[in-house]
Amino acid sequence: MDDWTVLGYLVAAVLFILGLKRLSRPRTAVRGNQFSATGMLIAVVVTLADNAILSFEWIIAGLVVGAAAGALLAVRVQMTAMPELVALFNGFGGGASVLVAAASYLEAVDLGDDPARLSGAAALAALIGAVTFTGSLIAFTKLREALRWSGFPGMRVVTVGATVAVAAFAVLMVVDSSSLWLWLLVALGALLGVLTVLPIGGADMPVVIALLNSLSGLAAVAAGFVLDNSLLIIAGSLVGASGLILTQIMCVAMNRSLPAVLFSPAPSSGGGPSADDVYAGKVRSTSPDDVAMLLESAERVAIVPGYGLAVAQAQHAVRDLTRRLEERGSEVVFGIHPVAGRMPGHMNVLLAEAEISYERLVEMDDINPTFEQTDVTIVIGANDVVNPVARTDPNSPIAGMPILDVDRSGVVVIIKRSLSPGFAGIPNPLFAGDNSLMLFGDGRQAVVDITKALQEI
Repeated sequence: MDDWTVLGYLVAAVLFILGLKRLSRPRTAVRGNQFSATGMLIAVVVTLADNAILSFEWIIAGLVVGAAAGALLAVRVQMTAMPELVALFNGFGGGASVLVAAASYLEAVDLGDDPARLSGAAALAALIGAVTFTGSLIAFTKLREALRWSGFPGMRVVTVGATVAVAAFAVLMVVDSSSLWLWLLVALGALLGVLTVLPIGGADMPVVIALLNSLSGLAAVAAGFVLDNSLLIIAGSLVGASGLILTQIMCVAMNRSLPAVLFSPAPSSGGGPSADDVYAGKVRSTSPDDVAMLLESAERVAIVPGYGLAVAQAQHAVRDLTRRLEERGSEVVFGIHPVAGRMPGHMNVLLAEAEISYERLVEMDDINPTFEQTDVTIVIGANDVVNPVARTDPNSPIAGMPILDVDRSGVVVIIKRSLSPGFAGIPNPLFAGDNSLMLFGDGRQAVVDITKALQEI
């Protein structure tokens, strides 16, 4: 590479780092995206200006197809489907790394060059990329609830056998420098991705998405070594490291270790009290008018969003309710659990789409001490992340999981369509609490009705 290419890559790498730093705070996240996008633009322009680019026909065709697909996804994909889209993006990143590394390696073999220096990096890129690609596709189908099958008896044995075979093929590829081992490695890596993600339940999908994101970055690092491209190595390292950190954060938020997520089924929901035992004769339903009367005199209101809010597309209705409460002098905050929704940051993105101020989004550790001073807490579509069983029952599937302590509020209003359980499959005593009221119905319509009733008071 000439000096201008090196300089361009250096500027792009700095922008990537600055962008990632700004993504750590909601207030600066938009600017962080702009920094990162600018860095990527510089990287693409510098790469295309490199003399190693022999023809632009395929590049232009790829740009057209990719831009069309991206525009279609941006217009048609709903915010509720964003976790599935992120899973697909992770898979495409892994698949791209496989193609790039394989093409470079096979070119070296065809030209009669000694591919030994590329073999190790190509093997890693092919393996990690293939695992990421198929694993992300399985995660996508599970998130869409299109795949409910969790495998077959003895699958763990097959997974161990595939892992041993993958290690053997990687060694043979380094020793023998044959394209045969490359394709066998890709095929077994793809199988390993399916076998690894298939048994994992939907409740653990936020962790899986974060991990697959990290693997897509590591695959890019390996591809960068194959291409001898320093910027690809830097960018992949940033994605890989941040993905691993996020994975650890998600595991802590769910009180699950990463090995437990990958290799052990989620704790069984059997053996605990039944829904009839928890709810019978104890659940009190309410109406939008009654909730409006409670809010009319409330000085502090907390709103806890869950996946049900996303399904109901209630974020804009919640914004309108927030503004109405503020006009009456109430303080309104939002309690955000790290794994609320189906991917890290899902609730933050939904609320930001409705132009709800970032300052109102309070993380779990910060809002929990304030619930005792909260007059009314409105829970919209959340379940496991507000289930007090996590604190009280050591035999519960969610035992020890940090939760939002909404039950310590003055009054808790839970908006749900029914008393159906969350991902953990267990009843929630919060719904039958002495200070709890259930408002049954569609999340968006319920919030709209509360806002309308509040206006009429």
